[in-house]
Parts: sequence; structure tokens; C-alpha cells
Amino acid sequence: MEINPHRYQKMIYRRAGTSGLKLPVLSLGLWYNFGEVNDYEICKNIIIEAFNHGITHFDLANNYGPPPGSAERTLGKILQDGLMAYRDELIISTKAGYYYWEGPYGDGGSRKYLFASLDRSLKHLGLSYVDIFYHHRYDAETDLKETMVTLRDIVLSGKAIYVGLSNYTSAQLKKAYQYLDEMNVPYVITQPSYSMLNRKIETDRLLDTQYDLLHRGTIAYSALAQGRLSNKYIDDIPMDSRAKNRNLPFLKESNITPELIEKLKKLDVIAKNRGQTIAQMALAWTIRDPRMTSTLIGVRTLEQLYENLETLKHLDFSDEEKSAIDEALNS
Repeated sequence: MEINPHRYQKMIYRRAGTSGLKLPVLSLGLWYNFGEVNDYEICKNIIIEAFNHGITHFDLANNYGPPPGSAERTLGKILQDGLMAYRDELIISTKAGYYYWEGPYGDGGSRKYLFASLDRSLKHLGLSYVDIFYHHRYDAETDLKETMVTLRDIVLSGKAIYVGLSNYTSAQLKKAYQYLDEMNVPYVITQPSYSMLNRKIETDRLLDTQYDLLHRGTIAYSALAQGRLSNKYIDDIPMDSRAKNRNLPFLKESNITPELIEKLKKLDVIAKNRGQTIAQMALAWTIRDPRMTSTLIGVRTLEQLYENLETLKHLDFSDEEKSAIDEALNS
């Protein structure tokens, strides 16, 4: 395993709010391409090469795979194969909140579920702690205080350094933060879905809440809208694309509409004028606001990783470009 001694020279790091934690502006998500069904050597090469380019943050959840749990096992094996020597340079995050196992204790926000799930995750990873443990979704059926007290106790147990909240609205974050702040819990970040096609966090004024009010960080997921924001679908739907994969729950062939294709063609013109692909421009767009700590990338190949890393060369947007993007998407 060869590690680049100059790995930190080109990556950009941002602080998660006013916390002491810094993350790379591009973090690697292990949602769907690092399970048991994927080639281990390819997974290993992607993770090592990401680290060699300054990506220190690897984002997981208990149910990532496929099958669920296997993405954590894949990273655990890579750690044992040599990456563990650099553990102090890594930010490893995982989550619990969505359905994971059968019965009344494998879903939600209960104390039972969160502790049991994290114990499973640590076993899969071969670690004694994770750097960030997220509650993956707001659970209206569980007393919010129970969930927040559990996050506190997870940190006190030494099983996580920081905690995060994913898929919480601004109002839900404010309620949760009241408990977390009162108990001095090291809450540092929230993880919402955000892309050019999904701007719910803008109408929800989430960055105003998370950064300006709570002084904490935000990391976006699904910046490419499950791959729709790329050059892949401008002319046709490739047979090896996510849209053709019937086992993928979020992106279907029916999502690639004639209206979307017309928008992509317009975005492609803007991106080319910036010297970027649509995907690179879409990633840069999610972190154009300096209050956004990072954005997650999801790749299947080294070529996709290298393409995503090229995003760093052009992160700024002119007012004209922002207006052109809005016009292309609203036409």
C-alpha cells in the first residue's frame, strides 16, 4: 500500500461551523458501490487513491451495501489491509435511523436501536470508535430527548468522538440542539440531500439555522441527484447506468425524462464554458456557499474519482453563471 506523502497539498478543508473539526470539501460516500457485490480490489484502490488525494472523510451508514452492513465490512477489511496505520488521519462516520433488521428494535431513534446498531458497525469496521455517529433521520415516534440523550451517552462511552444529525429539517435541528447544547454534546454537523435539482434546504433556510444560528457544519449528499446531473444521460440511457439498474431503489429509467434531458443540454453549455463536466459543476455548486462544509461524492471507478477531484480547480461561480443555471433548470 503506497501512500502519497504530498496528499494534503491540493485538497481544500473547511471547518464544521465553529467546531475544531475540519473536513475535505469533497468527502467519499460508501453508500452503494462498496458492498459485498462489488469487486474488493476496486473498492480498496478507490479508497486508497482518495486518501492519496487528501480525502480524509469516509461516510457510511449501518445499512449501506449491498447487502446492508457490507460497506462497513469492506472498509473494515481495507483498514486491516494497511490503512489502519493512518487511523489518526481519517474521519470515519456511520449512521443509524433507517430500517436495518427485523423486529421492533431495528429502526428509528430508540436508545436500544442506536446502541445496538453502533456496536454492529464497530464490529464490522474493526474499530473501537467512529469519528462521527449520526442519527440518520428524525423519528417522530420516539421522544426526541431519548434520542439526544443516547447520542450523549454514546460519546461518553467512547464509541464516537462527535455526533451528527441527518435528514433533519431546520425546525427539527433547533429542537434537537436545545438538548444537545444543554448536555454539552459535541454535535458538529448535519447531512441533508442537496443538489441543483433538490433545493429544499434553501427554502428551509437550513444553512441559516445550522451555520448562522447553531454554528455547526453541513455536508451535502446526493449532489448529482443519483447521477442525473451528469453528461451520462444527455443522449441516451447507458445500459450500465443506475437508471437501468432495477435493484436500485431511488433512480429509475422513468426519472430520465425529455424535460430533464433538455435541462442537461443547457447545463452542459454552462459547464463547458467553465471548463467542467456537468457533474463537476454540480459538485462545485453544492459547496459554492462557504458555510457548506463538504459534499459527498459516490464513485464506482478510479476514473470517476479523478473526474470528481478535478472539481477543485473551479469552485467559484459568477452571478451570471448562477443566473444561467437557474434559468436552465426553470425553463
